[in-house]
This record gives sequence, C-alpha cells and structure tokens, in this order.
Amino acid sequence: QVQLVESGGGLVQAGDSLRLSCAASGRTFSSYAMGWFRQPTGKEREFVAAISWSGGNTAYADSVKGRATISRDNAKNTVYLQMNSLKPEDTAVYYCAARFAVSRLTYAERNDYNYWGQGTQVTVSS
Repeated sequence: QVQLVESGGGLVQAGDSLRLSCAASGRTFSSYAMGWFRQPTGKEREFVAAISWSGGNTAYADSVKGRATISRDNAKNTVYLQMNSLKPEDTAVYYCAARFAVSRLTYAERNDYNYWGQGTQVTVSS
C-alpha cells in the first residue's frame, strides 16, 4: 500500500516556473514507478510525465516536453515535477500516481497505476 500526497501547486503567471512534489508513504518507494497526470476542469485526466523505479528512464507528454522535468529521490520517498515556461493551458489539477514496478519501464496510461494522490491545483494566469 502506498499513500501519496502532492504539494507545490498554486497561482502563477505565464512564463513562471513551479516545482510540484509528491511524498509517498511506505518503505518500498524505490520499487514503484511514478507518474504525473493532470486534469483541466471539464476534461479528461491526461498523462504529463513518468519515471522508472530507479529514475533512469523518463517519459513526457508532447505538450510539456522541453518544459518539464520529472525526478525522484528514493531516500526521501519523493517524486518531483519541475515545470518551466508555464502556459495558461497548463492550468489543471495535478495528480501523482504510483505502481509497483517489475522492470525499468515508464508508464503513460491511467490504468497502469494503482495508487493516486488527492491532487494539487496549478493555475497559470496570462
């Protein structure tokens, strides 16, 4: 069982940067592949970024590629999402997700993940 708590969201201006954090409970965090998703109001939840259990592999949605960096610190049971050059279309609730990993793969589908955080709101004003 893994519990996830996101933080770091807020109201920012277009062009600003933000770092989201996701703190995980449990002693086996390093065994989990992690992902970030987001859900704009009235829209489906969409993939943003993913990272393998070791941190050696990452994947990004085209919409954030070049502006986002996902990373993890297994000693701190935390995964991060650094977002730069934020745009109004980045406005959404951002969710952290986890799944037990048996390989070095990253996972980009909602159904790949078993555990979800409660989300943190990111609002980007123009």
